[in-house]
Amino acid sequence: MNKLLLVDDDQELCALLQEYLQTEGFDVEVAHDGQSGVSKTLAGDYDVVVLDVMMPQMNGLEALRKIRDSSRTPVLMLTAKGETVDRIVGLEMGADDYLPKPCNPRELVARVRAILRRFDDTPAESRPASEIVVDELVIQTKSHSALFRDQTVPLTGAEFTVLELLMRSAGEVISKEVLTEKALGRKLTPYDRSIDVHVSNIRKKLSTLGASKELIINIRGAGYMLTRK
Repeated sequence: MNKLLLVDDDQELCALLQEYLQTEGFDVEVAHDGQSGVSKTLAGDYDVVVLDVMMPQMNGLEALRKIRDSSRTPVLMLTAKGETVDRIVGLEMGADDYLPKPCNPRELVARVRAILRRFDDTPAESRPASEIVVDELVIQTKSHSALFRDQTVPLTGAEFTVLELLMRSAGEVISKEVLTEKALGRKLTPYDRSIDVHVSNIRKKLSTLGASKELIINIRGAGYMLTRK
């Protein structure tokens, strides 16, 4: 049973979502403020954290920053409808995905399961190419680890999946539609910049380790491509 932490100051909503998620087979714990959410996340062993942005005292973005300082636990942000800035900032800070509020509980379950699929425990022998190497870049799909010139690349779950897809098709363009469906488990919608932000984060992290800015290029109107030497 997957263990989930729900962090939201709306106690009535938390109770409703907790009940629904439990009927869907999740072991759910709740926290009603950002600081408690951070403490529980860092002390617990959660498979995913659902974190509301709009909370008093410590908001969800600040809580996410503190979580990402020492944890790679997958985080799904709940954002106010229409708050595009919060979504982009959350993704830039390391959130795996977001969902606007008010949200349909079934959609929440679908998003959570899409995140969990990135961290499945399928035996490596049943996966194609558990180690993928493209020039100086290496990823291990079993451990969800990435190396560039033998240096660890600290990726979130979503970033790792995007990079894996690009590496499996190195030298070929992959559309944002395909990346969204395969990496995030949903359809690309108008004005959705999630993949753009994830790719930008990957580029920044690789760049700090000495990678060329041309390692991942954007083919306008077509998608993204991981280049080979």
